[in-house]
Amino acid sequence: MQAQKEVGALQNQLARWDEAYWLQGENKVSDAVYDGMRQRLKEWQSCFTLPTVNDAPAPVAAGRTPHPVAHTGVQKLRDAASLSQWMRGKTDLWVQPKVDGVAVSLVYRKGELRQVISRGDGLQGEDWTARARHIPAIPQQVDGELADSVLQGELFLRREGHRQQHDGGVNARARVAGAMMRNAASSVLNDLDLFIWAWPDGPQDMKARLAMLAQGGFPLAQAWSQPVNTTADVARWREQWFSDALPFVTDGVVIRASREPPGKSWRPGEGFWVAAWKYPPVNQVTEVKALRFAIGRTGKISVVAQLEPVLLDDKQVAKVSVGSLARWEKLDLAEGDQVQVSLAGQGIPRLDAVIWRPIQRNKPEPPVARFDALSCLYVSAACEAQFISRLVWLSGEPVLGMAGAGEATWRQLLRSQHFEHLFSWLSLSADALNATPGFSARRAAQLWHQFNLTRRQPFQRWVKALGIPLPARAWQALTDDTWHQLQARNELSWQTLPGVGAERARQLVSYIHHPDVVAMAQWLARQKIAGFEPPRGTNE
Repeated sequence: MQAQKEVGALQNQLARWDEAYWLQGENKVSDAVYDGMRQRLKEWQSCFTLPTVNDAPAPVAAGRTPHPVAHTGVQKLRDAASLSQWMRGKTDLWVQPKVDGVAVSLVYRKGELRQVISRGDGLQGEDWTARARHIPAIPQQVDGELADSVLQGELFLRREGHRQQHDGGVNARARVAGAMMRNAASSVLNDLDLFIWAWPDGPQDMKARLAMLAQGGFPLAQAWSQPVNTTADVARWREQWFSDALPFVTDGVVIRASREPPGKSWRPGEGFWVAAWKYPPVNQVTEVKALRFAIGRTGKISVVAQLEPVLLDDKQVAKVSVGSLARWEKLDLAEGDQVQVSLAGQGIPRLDAVIWRPIQRNKPEPPVARFDALSCLYVSAACEAQFISRLVWLSGEPVLGMAGAGEATWRQLLRSQHFEHLFSWLSLSADALNATPGFSARRAAQLWHQFNLTRRQPFQRWVKALGIPLPARAWQALTDDTWHQLQARNELSWQTLPGVGAERARQLVSYIHHPDVVAMAQWLARQKIAGFEPPRGTNE
């Protein structure tokens, strides 16, 4: 069965990531990517009614040392609305930074540190006591109520002035795990610290609990815990800690009730009194639902991936540009692949990597026709994509400035009106536009008005609309105001303009004298567009 094969392959991939993380201390993928792929596995197992697996990373992570009190984990909240629902009916709530490190249990007996155990699967973990004795931040002796206690907390890499919003995760968790799993003591141990976030069966009053922890050598929880009453309180601290300088890496905030059930009742996944509201992930994993090929106005083919919608920094991303055909082929991207996406500058979605490829793959065939800067000036069945791209570009503000004439408008016109070439719209009558399916009378009148306004545009804008490959600096220096002057230029003449070298000059001469370009320039002359009329005394 194909589903079983795919699920098995994904399980194997997760196992390889787990082994790298837990045995070598290497993060092969980000936490968000890992969580996304493990969630994908659970969805597939449910969808195809296949046996489920424990949500713990892998047997390699479990270890064989039992926790005196189980680690419950935290419920992850999606947004402020789910936080509000979770807080309903709860009192004496506190918020803390969700420190990004490795969870451990500390076991003290008669004031002595007896064990330090990694989280593992929440019930059993690795015995890290030997390495923990080399961490100066962990007290080896405690007294008072801490003398016989079990503490749970986050072993983290100490940072100075870490701003999560700008600095990100810096692979801190993997460095901690790597240091703790090495047989020999590592110098990294001197840079580790501990944030205690749970004291099972400790004082029920949060203030008293935090004070005792601070007095016993665990001051961070008291310094970084705040009482909250509303979702707005939590949101304010979440935003502040996201941008402020902190001594640790964080990935959100944790909200917990002061009163907790007895430790003997704690079970993995059942910590109803504690929840996490994570920061928006800098990257996410999603599935490629379809691949399509876009042809630009100059004939360049780019690949666009349609995605299963995913939320990045409060922005829903449903498609991403893969780039050129060459990059697509290098990525070996197919429909059904799981990919990592993030937001680049100005919030533009970016495809970072292919995370997982299914066994059965579907890669569409790219266009076989060849396109270039001179193709598709005239309409044909193979040319629709590039032809539309040319129309969208020439109607933009930097060229002919037709307000409201976007891609959808041009597609409607191309379906219902006869277009021969790039400027056929200029000869459409008001009646023809009014008869276009989907156009109201008002819309048709506005568009006809915009078409006619282009007749007033200066000569150089019309030359741009023709697609002449002239660099921006050269356009600013160009003084020619007739088509005849442009045609009279040779390669040396073009090279006098800034940004025009020998190769570009050759392209310009070839472009301007191409039969299709010449034919359209003559058509514009018959339309009385300024600058295209032939010199007096010559025949067109």
